[in-house]
Amino acid sequence: MAPAEEPVAFLGIGTMGHAMATSALRAGIQTIVWNRDPRATRDLADRGAEVAATPSDAARLATIVVTMVTDADVVVSIARDQGMLAALAPGAVWVQMSTIGVAGIERVAALAGAERPDVTLIDAPVSGSKDPAEQGTLTIFASGPDEVRARLDRLFDALGQRTIWVGTVGAGSRLKLAANAWLALEAEAVNTSVALARRLGLETETLMNALGGGPLVSPWQAAKLQRIAQDDFSVQFALSLALKDVHLALEAAGRERFQALAGLAGEWQQVVDNGLGDLDLTVVTQALERKGGVP
Repeated sequence: MAPAEEPVAFLGIGTMGHAMATSALRAGIQTIVWNRDPRATRDLADRGAEVAATPSDAARLATIVVTMVTDADVVVSIARDQGMLAALAPGAVWVQMSTIGVAGIERVAALAGAERPDVTLIDAPVSGSKDPAEQGTLTIFASGPDEVRARLDRLFDALGQRTIWVGTVGAGSRLKLAANAWLALEAEAVNTSVALARRLGLETETLMNALGGGPLVSPWQAAKLQRIAQDDFSVQFALSLALKDVHLALEAAGRERFQALAGLAGEWQQVVDNGLGDLDLTVVTQALERKGGVP
């Protein structure tokens, strides 16, 4: 089967999985989708996706299967307990794109190696949130065997603007943790500076005008500042998921060594515990601004 003709199944149609499946459809890729709640797949079916009733049904229809879910437990449940791995054809490719950390990808690799050594596992978490996923401009941190890379070119070109191959399975997940630590600290710079300015009686626009166009503010931070100025905390990258990624980094590398990251995690956890985890990670600004600091 030629790579351009390979059907792709997306398992997990949350914010990111939905956007990625949309990008695949836009590129003309034969797309199968499955989600625990099938309501999330309805508009994808209208666009031409085939909706599978179970993960195993989806796996039987595809030669490339993408998992994009919240954590390693869900990945393993789909792969083993819900029959995805057993249903894959010999020679199929499993592209694990969820952010599940070092221990998570090692667990998944051990499962795949023990139960389906005839299936190729690719570790390929992504950098980018809702908008880049919808636009097909993610960065993909891919790792795995060289011999299947060409089969994934069309899919990865549809999903991202850059694919960085970084070695054997597990290297992609390690790079993702480092990249997300950078992102978390970038976000915290925005959250803290805006909240501090407001607590000191300054408008967000004043801070934006002072920093805008200079070397200190990245385009990503500039976009976040604009949304904060509009009191728009609708989710682009949910705080709860960003916090999960920070915890994965700390678990892998040591909480006692990376104290700034650990302190950030503690602050964000309080905001999540107060019911704001489903909003964008910039909602921390709002929490910090309140009288008494983080609620």
